[in-house]
Amino acid sequence: MIDHVSIAVRDLDGCGRFYDAVLTTLGHVRLVTRPGTIGFGKKYPEFWLNERRAMTPVDADTGTHICFRTASTEAVDAFHAAALHAGGRSDGAPGPRQATLGAYYAAFIRDPEGNKIEAATFLTQP
Repeated sequence: MIDHVSIAVRDLDGCGRFYDAVLTTLGHVRLVTRPGTIGFGKKYPEFWLNERRAMTPVDADTGTHICFRTASTEAVDAFHAAALHAGGRSDGAPGPRQATLGAYYAAFIRDPEGNKIEAATFLTQP
């Protein structure tokens, strides 16, 4: 249903380095670097950073939330650890969660700009 997602960031270079470290744990790499934008993905850019230098800082209560699905709890753990090491902050340590459609394992982080990013793997298929 969704082909790609873009988020606005004030510091494109800094966020690019952050996501280089974090998304590698999920099998995504930087595929495109152009003035004002960076695209990450596995085969084509699915996650974009778009530079908006004049943007005001992201409020933690914006409701924006992006989740990357991954194949294992180990990848979720690695995502969380890499994010903390690269300058992000935890917004929910790795662990089991319960959703309407089944159990899953996830971790939530805030990137250096305040965006809420999650990595999740489903323990039971809906």
